[in-house]
Amino acid sequence: MIREIVHYDAPVLRAKGREIAAITPAIKSLIEDLFDTMRHARGVGLAAQQIGEALQVAVIDITGIKERPSKMWIKGKPVDPEDYMPLILINPVLKPTKTKVTSHEGCLSFPALTLDIPRAQRVAVKTKQLDGSIFEFDAGGLLGRAVLHEVDHLHGRLFIDHISAEDRRAIKEDLEYIKCGEPIPEPPEK
Repeated sequence: MIREIVHYDAPVLRAKGREIAAITPAIKSLIEDLFDTMRHARGVGLAAQQIGEALQVAVIDITGIKERPSKMWIKGKPVDPEDYMPLILINPVLKPTKTKVTSHEGCLSFPALTLDIPRAQRVAVKTKQLDGSIFEFDAGGLLGRAVLHEVDHLHGRLFIDHISAEDRRAIKEDLEYIKCGEPIPEPPEK
């Protein structure tokens, strides 16, 4: 089922998600809703907070995105990330590298806003799967960025938290438009 995506300033976006103790039918249904909603919105990832649920679950699917390559390693060996899509993250634990890379990012909870965000170049991920097993992998490129972005949501952090105070002031008006549910106006042509 396609659910409404909450936008900036909704309190649930700042809520730390509760850990998922058991994979219940309700959790499976929530995951289906996350995928349906993400695909409908044409996103690559979506966290439970973005549809109003403060839980430790997110989904990602980078299939078919060639202009921003993804990288994935399992037990240190490179694999094709598309072989592991779509990806479900339940109670994920991350270990990001210290080396950062800045690239543009958007967020379905911030329609039409894209920002250059510094993120770890690579991240080690340990996450529960639907069958209760643990899945461990490393991610880089777009997949790594998506994992870091979605797991931030699970802890009540937003991508705007990664920009400077000066850059935050520069987008203040855009954030007000998003908060009011209005489209960000196009800049005037020069």
